[in-house]
Amino acid sequence: MKNRVVEISSDGAHLSVDRGFLSVAMGRECVGKVAIEDMSALIIRGHGASFSANICARLADVNVPIVICNTNQSPASVIWPVSGHFTQGLTMQAQAVANKPMQKRLWAQLVKSKIENQAEVLRLYNQEFEDIASMAGRVKSGDIDNLEAQAARKYWKRLMGEDFIRSSHQGAINTALNYGYTILRAATARSLLAAGLHPSLSIHHQSKGDALRLADDLMEPYRPWVDDRVKRISEQIEGQEFSLTPQHKAALAAVLTIDMQAAEGASPMQVCMDRMAQSLAQVFLGNRKKLELPAPPIPLTLGQPI
Repeated sequence: MKNRVVEISSDGAHLSVDRGFLSVAMGRECVGKVAIEDMSALIIRGHGASFSANICARLADVNVPIVICNTNQSPASVIWPVSGHFTQGLTMQAQAVANKPMQKRLWAQLVKSKIENQAEVLRLYNQEFEDIASMAGRVKSGDIDNLEAQAARKYWKRLMGEDFIRSSHQGAINTALNYGYTILRAATARSLLAAGLHPSLSIHHQSKGDALRLADDLMEPYRPWVDDRVKRISEQIEGQEFSLTPQHKAALAAVLTIDMQAAEGASPMQVCMDRMAQSLAQVFLGNRKKLELPAPPIPLTLGQPI
């Protein structure tokens, strides 16, 4: 089955092709092999990874894109096949011509999921959540009542305190949130590219000059998991000056490995993002109506020591 997104995250990995398999070696030791015919994308995040032009050509023959990430783990370059199967072109064309009603319907699904997950985070911390949970059921196409913003105003004060102001620039907690969201954004962008979608063709966010606007759209339901991690960090250092340490950064980066509940059972967040991106491609192609979104977090995935 051609559905495996292969990620190379280790530094110094060497890739080669051996009898129809992508082989990954560290030094002289082979540490893994994957059948090329099972792959849907290759994502390279590890610094110093090496591979040959032969691999690019072999993967292009079977319509497998290669995504190369920069030091921030965001996609920096994509090697897209220009021949072979035409699914890639059809997907991107369908994305480009998606009409406004479809985009508004998709945005409503994302907002509803985000608000549901925010309510579950508040429930975990024994904060009032019922009114926010009820907002999720009232989200209309395009979120014309802006329930996303209404929920956010209540959510942040209950989670972080009455004095907290969510901002991109102020305070250590905001710095930690921004760091965690950067990780989510990069991971979502990788999933989009692997699914054959263009990350600049958004369904809601319209910021000019931003190459990853669609990633900004699709990462919304996952933000509450980062919020939970930042909340726990802030509680651990209560009374001390908050500065983002390497340990805190590692804990925030590990959010991608959290097992989440999804339609196909528990899977790491990155896998859930891959499925969500693939489901979006199917919606654009007219093969389904709804996104595959993560189920609201359960206590086992929140509130754990970090």
